[in-house]
Amino acid sequence: MTARDGPQDRYKAVWLIFFILGLGTLLPWNFFMTAREYFISRLQDPEETSHVRNQTGEATFTPSYLQSVFDNFMTLCAMVPLLIFTCLNSFIHQRIPQQIRISGSLVAIGLVFLVTAIMVKVPMEPLPFFVFTMISIVFINSFGAILQSSLFGLAGLLPVSYTAPIMSGQGLAGTFAALAMIFSIAIGAQQPESFIGYFTTACVTIVLAIISYVVLPHMDFFRYYSMKDKTEYRVYNAELETKRDLIKKDENGMEQNNSKIIPIHNPDEQPSVIAIFKKLWVLALCVCFVFTVTIGVFPAITANVSTVLGEGNKWGLYFIPVSCFLLFNVFDWTGRSLTALFTWPGMDSCLLPVMVVLRVIFVPLFMLCNVQPRYYLPVVFSHDAWYIIFMIFFSISNGYLASLCMCFGPKKVLVHEAETAGAIMAFFLSLGLALGAAVSFLVRLLI
Repeated sequence: MTARDGPQDRYKAVWLIFFILGLGTLLPWNFFMTAREYFISRLQDPEETSHVRNQTGEATFTPSYLQSVFDNFMTLCAMVPLLIFTCLNSFIHQRIPQQIRISGSLVAIGLVFLVTAIMVKVPMEPLPFFVFTMISIVFINSFGAILQSSLFGLAGLLPVSYTAPIMSGQGLAGTFAALAMIFSIAIGAQQPESFIGYFTTACVTIVLAIISYVVLPHMDFFRYYSMKDKTEYRVYNAELETKRDLIKKDENGMEQNNSKIIPIHNPDEQPSVIAIFKKLWVLALCVCFVFTVTIGVFPAITANVSTVLGEGNKWGLYFIPVSCFLLFNVFDWTGRSLTALFTWPGMDSCLLPVMVVLRVIFVPLFMLCNVQPRYYLPVVFSHDAWYIIFMIFFSISNGYLASLCMCFGPKKVLVHEAETAGAIMAFFLSLGLALGAAVSFLVRLLI
């Protein structure tokens, strides 16, 4: 049976479910990052603040040690578990059922955010709160890695266009976070209690994702593709037995036809990770390089660009939230969504890796923008317009090329290898994020 003969995705319901699941993978973490000011405020040491007041006579809030290292530890506790558990999922997905990995991860992340929302009302000393926050970040990214990798593997069983909604949903999650940041600035300083809404919103998103995942197996379109390999295997076995019976009954020496009967894959056999990687290594390295370049400059470099138009006015306050975070997430989402309309260049085209490598030009372009402070390089593109133009092309190319690689990866292998291929692609995506975080330190030192 061909894909054309199979059931249709009525009302794009399966596409929408994968979009919601994609949104659910990153929206909680993005809201967690958006609430950074809440965590920083709770890490203020009262004794240090009091000491500064006695010396200066002013309420000068000098950052405590825990506040000063919060961003570094947050990045460390996010990237390391993300990389480790994405790698582990490439192997454990063959031993732990997909239902347990996806639903279990969603429930675990939801519980972490529920506890985080409750802790807003619980007074804690800075050090215990710091440790609690870092443990929460480790849990969120560990289960998030398993969830993301499993979803890409699951989408690999469906037609190529069904990886796009996951990527698009993840892109929209970043846009929501950027809008939340701008909204926070617009209404002024917030009380810690107001952040209960942030974490509750994340919990609601997780519940919606769980409901969507529960509904998914009941969709005929999804059932057809998820069982397609096993169905073909059963049909093949039935046809094979019939042929053998006919051969045995034939008296004209037709046993030679046995040599033409080539068994297909048994779905109970576990595919080799190494063998699958050899089929898609180009796409895996491409998606890794895309995110290495992106995280190498965003946000470590791009968030330190200063405006030349907003000195002393409100544009200076909104420049980075709008031009950096909102602009990146909107056009990144646009790029990811474009793959639902067309997929150019093709899966085997040499142009795809060339386009991926050419994105490295954005690194020196952003380095030569008005990044402050700077010690070595001159400012070549000082005007805000240059920065905004670079950001638009940088973000749309990131979303489009990354989504294209993630869509093509599972289609480079056989049907029964698609889930493993999706997990491998997710691992290289995470590897790119980790490498980009490391590269960003070097890039910052060169400016």
